[in-house]
Amino acid sequence: MQVIHSVDEMHRISGDLRLEGSTIGLVPTMGSLHQGHLSLVDLVKDRADRIIVSIFVNPTQFAPGEDLEKYPRNLEHDLNLCSDRKVDIVFVPEIRNIYLEGHSTSVIEETFSSEFCGLSRPSHFQGVTTVCAKLFNICCPNIVVLGQKDAQQVIVLKQMIKDLNFPIEVITGEICREDDGLAMSSRNAYLTREQRKDALFLFQALQEGKNLLENGIFEIEKIESEILKYINKGKLINLEYLKIVNRETLKPEKIAVRNQSLILLAARVGNVRLIDNQVL
Repeated sequence: MQVIHSVDEMHRISGDLRLEGSTIGLVPTMGSLHQGHLSLVDLVKDRADRIIVSIFVNPTQFAPGEDLEKYPRNLEHDLNLCSDRKVDIVFVPEIRNIYLEGHSTSVIEETFSSEFCGLSRPSHFQGVTTVCAKLFNICCPNIVVLGQKDAQQVIVLKQMIKDLNFPIEVITGEICREDDGLAMSSRNAYLTREQRKDALFLFQALQEGKNLLENGIFEIEKIESEILKYINKGKLINLEYLKIVNRETLKPEKIAVRNQSLILLAARVGNVRLIDNQVL
């Protein structure tokens, strides 16, 4: 397994791989890897000749006052996991080489990034699209693997890939959950024991939405009302949004659940912001 820090070296190697006909799969991450990330590596193993995992805590997707400085970092742990998973290349660039001095260009997606997480974090998706465009240019992937937990981010990046004519196939991996149902996230490490107990009501709320559908309840208003009852059990939960939307367009469903419906939610548990979703 190669560990590459240089942007120029990574660009050269990925270009050589493409010239020799190798298919490149990229799993972009911010590190602090867990089973959710590794499941994305597993998804692309049989589809790509070479697998690249990028590890980069991207400062431009954090707003002032967010958790950039304390975001969990453990490169040695991450490299060991990648080695065990037979990753070919781990790309760990430095901030100064991704964002050159005096940089003034960003990528903005305007259709899907302004709602939901984009309301409370208005600069977030601009940071995501900009850094991913850079990673795509540097690593030259044929395939990019993204996680369904970040459902809005997946839609935003798919739109960017389409709009900017990146010759990239997107594979979306299912949400990986802890044994108790909490969606795996690097930020789970911030939760206290009491916060963790309350955070489970978010998962239980999504399960209730799925159960209602399986029992023949399709009305949006009824499902959202019942989901809220579960979320309100968490005394430490401050709900940011809860909406049943079309999972391709993010447009709110108006009357009843359909085949492409998705429950989206975000909440703060204490100071920890968590997102989750459930395909219906």
